Amino acid sequence: MLFTVTPNLPTETLVLNSYETFSSVRTLLLNLSNDLTGEHRDVALAIHQLSELGVMLVGQMMDREAPLTSR
Repeated sequence: MLFTVTPNLPTETLVLNSYETFSSVRTLLLNLSNDLTGEHRDVALAIHQLSELGVMLVGQMMDREAPLTSR
């Protein structure tokens, strides 16, 4: 499998796609952990926690760079 990121994408696009990627990983890991037991479940949940941290960090970056305006 080969992936590439298009050069010169706007920062907003990169941040938004990072957020969506972390969110998807977080959801997949939580669903996977429901089917696991023991040490394998612990590892999946630990990775889930790291992906949750990624979601929070990118979310905070989004808030700083492009805060939602009150309507």
